[in-house]
Amino acid sequence: MKKATVVGLFVALSIGTQLSAQTSAPLSGAQVYAKYCAGCHDQTGARIPTRDALSKMSPARILRTLDFGLMMSIAYPIRRDERQAVAEFLGKGPDEMAAPPSAFCKTERPIMSGSARGDWSSWSPAPSNARFQTPEGAGLTTAQIGRLELKWAFGFPGDVTAFAAPTIFRGTMFVGSAGGSVQALDSKTGCLYWTYQATGPVRTAMTVVPQGANGANPALIFSDQNGSVYLLDARTGKLQWKKRFEEHEATRLTGSITVHDGVAFIPAASWEETRSIDPAYPCCTFRGSITAVRVRDGSVGWKAYMVNEPKKTGTTSLKTETFGPSGAGVWSTPTVDAARGLLYVTTGDNYSYPATITSDAVMALDLKTGHIVWSKQVTPNDVYNSSCGSHSPNCPTDNGPDYDFGSSAMLVRTRDGRDILVAGQKSGVVYAFDPANKGQLLWQTRVGKGGTNGGVQWGMASDGQKIYAAVSDVGRPAGGIGGPAPVGNSNLDPNQGGGLTALDIATGKQIWTAPSTPCSPPRPGCSPAQPGAITLLPGAVFSGSMDGHIRAFSTEDGHLLWDFDTERSYATVNGVPANGGSLDGAGPVISGGMVYVNSGYPRFGGAPGNVLLAFGVRNAAQ
Repeated sequence: MKKATVVGLFVALSIGTQLSAQTSAPLSGAQVYAKYCAGCHDQTGARIPTRDALSKMSPARILRTLDFGLMMSIAYPIRRDERQAVAEFLGKGPDEMAAPPSAFCKTERPIMSGSARGDWSSWSPAPSNARFQTPEGAGLTTAQIGRLELKWAFGFPGDVTAFAAPTIFRGTMFVGSAGGSVQALDSKTGCLYWTYQATGPVRTAMTVVPQGANGANPALIFSDQNGSVYLLDARTGKLQWKKRFEEHEATRLTGSITVHDGVAFIPAASWEETRSIDPAYPCCTFRGSITAVRVRDGSVGWKAYMVNEPKKTGTTSLKTETFGPSGAGVWSTPTVDAARGLLYVTTGDNYSYPATITSDAVMALDLKTGHIVWSKQVTPNDVYNSSCGSHSPNCPTDNGPDYDFGSSAMLVRTRDGRDILVAGQKSGVVYAFDPANKGQLLWQTRVGKGGTNGGVQWGMASDGQKIYAAVSDVGRPAGGIGGPAPVGNSNLDPNQGGGLTALDIATGKQIWTAPSTPCSPPRPGCSPAQPGAITLLPGAVFSGSMDGHIRAFSTEDGHLLWDFDTERSYATVNGVPANGGSLDGAGPVISGGMVYVNSGYPRFGGAPGNVLLAFGVRNAAQ
C-alpha cells in the first residue's frame, strides 16, 4: 500500500462505526452461568464456592472477580456485558467496600497543599515519557537509598491485583485499582481525602489537567479497562464527564492519557485478542486508535485508526466467520513532541490476516490532525491472538511471533543536544530513531531473548546519557514447580528471566548488565522476570520483579543499592487486609523523598497481591 493511501484511510474527524464481531445477541445471566460457570460451581469441592455461596456476594464483587480477580483467566472469552449479566444473576448480597472513618484525613491536612516540586502526572514526570525524576523532584539521593524503609501501606479491598500507576500532585496521590475504585490520598501518610467508583478496572495513571485561574481547580483525566474515559474534579472527586470513544465491545484502555494544550490523546487497545479463545468468536474486528479529545467537554477533535476497516475474509474450520485487518492496538502512553508538532505512538500486533504495515511499529502523528506523518515497522507479518496457545481454529496460519510494543517511545535529549526517539519491544530489542529525519533508524540493540511474554514489556527509562531496559523473558516449565499457579493458571520457572541493561544513548552499545536473581526458595508464582516499567533518578534505577522484590541499582555500573521483598502481609492505614505479590505493569513512582510501589500481579501466573507501599528514608528530617 502506498504511503499516501495509508494516511488517507486511517484518519477520521469523528467517531466512525466499526464492524461488530458479534453475530448474535448477548447471553442472559442464566445462560452465561450455564455455559461457563455451572460445570464447577454446581459441584461440591473444597476450593470452589457453591452457587449458594456466590449468591451471598454482591454483583459488584462477582464482577470484580471476573474482571481482574481469581476468575480472570476463566473470564477472558466472556464479553463484558455477559459478565455483568451473570454477576447480577448470581449476586444478591451487599457490597461492603466503604472505607472506615478512621481512614480519612483530618481537616488540618487540606488536599493538594504540598509542594509541586515532586509532581508526577501520568506515565512520566515529563512529556518525554523517559520516567526520570529530577533531583529536586525526587528529594532522594543515592546515599539515602540504602536507608529506605516502609512508611505506610494501603490495601485495595477485594482485589488480587495492584497494577495502577500512582500520580502525585502537590503532595496528594491519586491512584486507581483493579476493583475500579479511585482514591485521593495524602502522599506522606496515606490518609484518604475522597474515593470515586469507576465502572471498570482502573490501571492507568491519572493525568492532572489545570483548570480555572492559574490552574487553581485541577481535574483528573483517566480511563478504565472497559473503554470509559473520566474527568474528575481533583479536589472533590466529583465527576465532570464520562464518555466512551470506542464502540467496540472488547475495547481495553491500558495506556495513560497524554494532555497537551487542552487536548487529551487517548490510546486504545483491546481484549479481543483473548476473546478469540472461544472458537465461536468471529475474529477479529478491533482497530487500535488514538482519539484527540477536548478536555473541557469531552468533544472529539480527531481520531486516527492504526489499521483499515475490517472486512469478512472467510471462515474457520468450524465455519465461524473471520475478519481483518485487525489489531495494532496502542497499549502505552503517547509521547508529545511539541517542537515538531508530532505525537509518537507504538503499536501491537495484528490479530488476524491480512497483516498491515502499521503493526509492531513506531509512528508519528500530526498533533493537530492525527494524520500519519511517518511509520517505522520493525516486525512485519506479526499476526497473533490468544487462541494460538490453545490451538483454536481462530489461530492464524503462520502466526506470531507476538512482538508487540507495550511500552511508550521515549523522546530523549542527548549530551550533544540531539533528540533521539527510543522504543523497546517484546522481541528483546531496543530501537533508536531520528525524529528529525522521519524516524530513520539510528541503532538497534538486543537486551533480551524476547517472546510472547518476553523482552521489554511496560517501560524503559533514560537520563539523557544512558538507556535503561529491564526485560521479562519469563519461563514456564512444563512440569510446574510443585504446586498449581496461585491465580493466573500458569506456573513460572523460578530461575529463568529478568535482567537490567544500560545502553549508551548515542550508539546503543551495552555499558553494563545486572543479571536477575533466581527465586529462593522456588515457589508457585515466583519468577526472576522483570516485566514492569522501571524508574530513574540521578544515580539510581529502580526495577521490580515477579519475585516480589523491588530493587535499586547504581546507574554507574549496575551494582545493587537496595532490595525489599514485598511479598508478605501488611497492616494498612485504611484497615484492609493486604498482601504483596509479584511486581509487573506500572513501575515505582518517586516523589518528595518517597518511593511508591504497587504489589500484586497474578495474571500470567505470578503471585496475587492488593497493596500500595510507600517507602521513605529512615531517620530523615521531617
